Amino acid sequence: GSVGSQSMRKYSCVSLSTQQLNIRNLIGYEKQQVPVNAIMFITTKGIKICVSPDQKWVQSAIKKIEQRRTTKGK
Repeated sequence: GSVGSQSMRKYSCVSLSTQQLNIRNLIGYEKQQVPVNAIMFITTKGIKICVSPDQKWVQSAIKKIEQRRTTKGK
């Protein structure tokens, strides 16, 4: 597999959602600093939702996703 090419315009967060998402529906995330500081969660349906990283639930959601990633490899 090749690393994602730079020519492809990556989806970036502009507006942030403040609602809490169901962690079970989240399969991944990306950190973003430009144009706004945000966490982009990817849902099981492939929808990307941007949230503010300083919300409490966001940090626990990231931990849950990380735990799932490490346990999947076993």
